[in-house]
Amino acid sequence: MNDLIVLYDGDCGFCRVTLAALLTWDRANRLSPVSIQSERGEELLADLRRQDRLRSWHLIDAHGVRHSGGAGVPVVFDALPWGTALARLASRSPTMTSRAYDCVANHRALLGRPLNARTRAWAARVITGRAATTRS
Repeated sequence: MNDLIVLYDGDCGFCRVTLAALLTWDRANRLSPVSIQSERGEELLADLRRQDRLRSWHLIDAHGVRHSGGAGVPVVFDALPWGTALARLASRSPTMTSRAYDCVANHRALLGRPLNARTRAWAARVITGRAATTRS
């Protein structure tokens, strides 16, 4: 059973590569990727306006609680092996964590430009592979 649903912008190369890195780190398969633009993503975020859905990633924990933007950083790190220290660090200063997250999110198109086709293809394989195992 996956502990966290990670809703990400499926049209963003930087978002997909970052998610694939997290999925690779997640050897226990605790993260379940769902594109915000997918039917399931639309259902899970139905209470948000469309433009708010794509402003950031969203994590839904095992209790059904949604953590969006910087608030999701300590949650995802806490779910990853050896991520507890990073989760604590991110939790110590939620304002700084949110600002850092927002800065990256606001520049994700720029950050995604240097990602080559090979890296993007790797990310697609990782996400597709994980999504297939979480549907089973």
